[in-house]
Amino acid sequence: MILGLTIILILVLFLPFTVKIVERNLEVFLFIMGIAAVVVSKVLNKDLIFKALEDPIHITLAVIIAGILFRWFQTPIEKGILGMSKAMPMRLFLALVVIVLGLISSVITAIIAAIVLVAVVSVLRLDRKSEIRLVILTCYSIGLGAVLTPIGEPLSTIATSKLNQDFFYLFRLLGADIIVGVVVFGVLAAMLIKPKEKLDRLAVNQGTESYVDIFIRGFKVYLFVMALTFLGAGFEPFIEKYLLDLNPLVLYWINMISAVLDNATLTAAEISPTMDDSTIRAILLGLLVSGGMLIPGNIPNIIAAGKLNIKSIEWARFAVPIGLIAMVAYFIVIVTIN
Repeated sequence: MILGLTIILILVLFLPFTVKIVERNLEVFLFIMGIAAVVVSKVLNKDLIFKALEDPIHITLAVIIAGILFRWFQTPIEKGILGMSKAMPMRLFLALVVIVLGLISSVITAIIAAIVLVAVVSVLRLDRKSEIRLVILTCYSIGLGAVLTPIGEPLSTIATSKLNQDFFYLFRLLGADIIVGVVVFGVLAAMLIKPKEKLDRLAVNQGTESYVDIFIRGFKVYLFVMALTFLGAGFEPFIEKYLLDLNPLVLYWINMISAVLDNATLTAAEISPTMDDSTIRAILLGLLVSGGMLIPGNIPNIIAAGKLNIKSIEWARFAVPIGLIAMVAYFIVIVTIN
C-alpha cells in the first residue's frame, strides 16, 4: 500500500508539469489518481462513492450560478470594477483586491471570493504575467482569510467542529497570523504586479461566455472536487499510520502535501481535541499556507485557474517560491512564539 500511494503522490506532483496531455486534462488525471488511491488503500465503498458525488455539489452550483449571473449582468459589473479601479492608484487598487477578498472570504466563503476575483481580473486585462501573479497572491490571501470563521471553507468547518469550539475560536487562535499574512500578500501585489497605465472602454465587454462554456466549467470543477475527495480518502490510512505521532514542527513541513491533497481531509485526520493551541496552530498554518502552491491545493485556485486558463506550470513557477518563503516566515513566527 505504501509503495502504491508513494507512486501516486509522485505522479500527481510531477506529471502535470511534464506531460502536456495531463496538463490539458488535469481534472480527469486527478480523478484517475483518486480512484487509484482509494483502490490501493482498499477504502473504496458505497459510502465513499456517495460522499464523493455529494461533496462537489454546492461548489459546482455556486460556480454555475455565479457564471450565469455574471453573463446576465456583465456590463454593469465590468463598469463598476472599472470605475473603482480608476478612482485610485492602480497599485493601491490591486493591493486592496488581495486584502479585501482575503478578509471577507471568511464571511462570503472562499468560493464566492474566488468568483469575484475572476470577475475583477477579467476586467483589468493585465498582461499574462501580471494576471497570474494577481490571481495567485489573491488565492493565497483567500485561502488564509477564509479560515477565520467556520463558514469560510471546509477546513475551518471541520476544525471548529472536531475541536468542539465556538464560532470565533479560529479567529482568536490564528487571527493575528492570518491578517498580517493577508496584508503582506496585498503589499506584494502592489510591488510585484505591473498595472496597465490606462484602462478604458476597450477593457469592457471582451466577449460573453456561452451557457455551454459555463456548464462545462461547472462540470470540470465537480470532477476536480470529486477527485480531491478520493485522493484525501485514499491517503488517510497512510496519514493516520505514519504522520500523526510526529512532532508538530515536523508535521508543519510535511503538510506541504496539502498542495495536492484536500486540506480539509488532512485537518480531519491530524487535529484532535487533546492537542494544545500551539500544536493546532502549527498544523493549520502549514496546511493553509502550502495550499496555494499548486492548483489542486485550494478551491479558489481551482476556480480561478479553470476560468482564466492558467496552466499548472504557470501557477507553480510563481506560487511555489512565494509559498516556500511564506512557509519559512510562518515557521519562524511559530518557533519564536512557542
